[in-house]
Amino acid sequence: MDSILDRPDQPLVLVVDDTPENLELMSELLLDSYRVKVASSGLKALRIAVGNPQPDLILLDIMMPEMDGYEVCRLLKADPATADIPVVFLTAKSEVADEQQGFDLGAVDYITKPISPPIVLARVHAQLQLKASADFLRDKSEYLELEVRRRTRDMQRLQEVTIEAMASLGAMRDNPCGKHLARIEPYMTTLATALVHQQPALEGELNPERITQLGKSALLHGIGKLVLPDRILLSPVPLQGEDLKLLHSHAEAGRDALLAAEAKLGNVTDFLRDARDIVYSQHECWDGSGYPQGLLGEQIPLPARLMAVVGAYEELTSHHLYRPSCSHAEAVRQIGAASGTRFDPSAVLALIEAADELAAIAQRLADDAAAIQAELQRLDESLGERIELTLPAD
Repeated sequence: MDSILDRPDQPLVLVVDDTPENLELMSELLLDSYRVKVASSGLKALRIAVGNPQPDLILLDIMMPEMDGYEVCRLLKADPATADIPVVFLTAKSEVADEQQGFDLGAVDYITKPISPPIVLARVHAQLQLKASADFLRDKSEYLELEVRRRTRDMQRLQEVTIEAMASLGAMRDNPCGKHLARIEPYMTTLATALVHQQPALEGELNPERITQLGKSALLHGIGKLVLPDRILLSPVPLQGEDLKLLHSHAEAGRDALLAAEAKLGNVTDFLRDARDIVYSQHECWDGSGYPQGLLGEQIPLPARLMAVVGAYEELTSHHLYRPSCSHAEAVRQIGAASGTRFDPSAVLALIEAADELAAIAQRLADDAAAIQAELQRLDESLGERIELTLPAD
């Protein structure tokens, strides 16, 4: 349907009658105020009604050969393309039952012959006014709906760009040449989708839009690492004492960074909620032995429980300089062995269901030689950092 601004000033009236004299009479009556088209049969009327421009009003005779006016009206109202065109029956059938049948089929008015020209003009004018009002409201509603969709898309894109920019900062503390983040997003969406497949009751909480959001939120899982020096991040031996405490501090640092971002964004905060839960609680364990809060079981937010499995799978299967990576099968076995202790059993079952798809993602997005070389260079620099930090003062 054309916009109101694109429509001619004069409405278009379609007159349908099998008698040429009646078509001529109605045309002469209407042409001073309206554009007029005529049809001498129901089939011709239906073709005109779906054409361009569409009629704004149809004056329809009932008694016509091959297809009567009742059938024409029924077909018009059954077709979404013509259902909103008002139909006025203009007929010699004057029985109450005939009139009732016309209204039952969706006609807006019923005028009997012989006609009174002032009455016909007044009722045609009234129906066209109603049609114009309905069109205005419909167009306004469509415009508002389109505007809401546009602004929603803009907001989603802003959210995605915000997350990607923040995630890129976090990735600088990993290997900027690697494909770590490229793997994390599909890992998360694949795992969440498998969980919903296993537990349909979660469909309300994990609908497709939320799953997509979880994939984006997972990109921020490492943002707290910005506070950690390379000697902590790249340490080839288990950390202890103050170094271990410093490592654990990245969860709170990441959460605080996202809280600060939320405060600046004001009411545009929901899209960071999952990211905040992931950043702060991904190291919690199902049995309560994790950090930073020691949460137990379902006290741990669901996004964080999923991220714990995703993070473990990524850690086990991706390239490392100081230890060999695990095979896909071994990674699944190790994660399965920690079900109910470190990991949510439901998330582990989802991992097992999605194992083949996760393996395909890992293979497709494996780090190349350039990424491995960059990691070697970074390890050398981190060793240099450790030496500098331990030099005695003059």
